[in-house]
This record gives sequence, structure tokens and C-alpha cells, in this order.
Amino acid sequence: MPIPDARARFEQARVARLATVRPNGRPHLVPIVFALQDDLVYSIVDAKPKRGRDLVRLTNIAAEPRVEMLVDHYAEDWQALWWVRIDGIATVVETGPRRDVAIRLLLDKYRQYDDWAAPFGAAIVIQIERWSSWSFSS
Repeated sequence: MPIPDARARFEQARVARLATVRPNGRPHLVPIVFALQDDLVYSIVDAKPKRGRDLVRLTNIAAEPRVEMLVDHYAEDWQALWWVRIDGIATVVETGPRRDVAIRLLLDKYRQYDDWAAPFGAAIVIQIERWSSWSFSS
């Protein structure tokens, strides 16, 4: 059952799981930081330790742009459980105004970037097509 404040819960979440599809059809799931503005979700490749700049998620999006993102809350009191998922179409943006927006929004949301000296890489921009949500108490 959809929850009334699903968008606010999604927007306020600090981390999400991004699901993409590998060329062989297998899912690929990775935690990401993100920002929401209007019907777009922004994320960016930053300099946190990774196995390289050729990220699987970017390769997957280039081949299959349909993605899902999930934010959730778990508690031992199961009446507090909830999740919010978006389905959308992702684009990898290497340069330009949409990448600049991604950087600005992420700098505003995550103070950890305040002293960030490392350059940012490509942005992921997701056009939301559908919202889904559930809450134990709804």
C-alpha cells in the first residue's frame, strides 16, 4: 500500500540502493548517495575508494537505462518498517549543466563533501517514471 509521505521519506534518506541490469541479464545492486529534485534523481561518481572509474553501474546504464532505487527503514519494532522505490530511466552525464546540478545538490545534502578536494566523475541522472512504497503502519 502506498504511503502518503513516500516522496519525503525518499528525499530525506541518506543512502539508497541502485539496481541496474548487467548485459547478461543479472541484476547489479550498489549503495549510493543521491539527491532528488522535481522528478529527477542525481548521483555522481566521487573519489571514495572504488575499483576504478569504469564502474559496472555506468556500463550497465549505457546498455540498459531502466533502473530502480530503493530506500528503506528497518527497526526491531516492525510497526516502524517502510520502504520507497522508484523506477526510472537513467542517463550517464559526463559534462554540462545536469552534471553541475548533480554536484550542487549533493554538496548541499552531504556535508562530507565540504572539504572534498578530489574531482567528481560522471553523474547519473534518473528520470522517475513510477513510485512504489509500503509501510507496516499504512
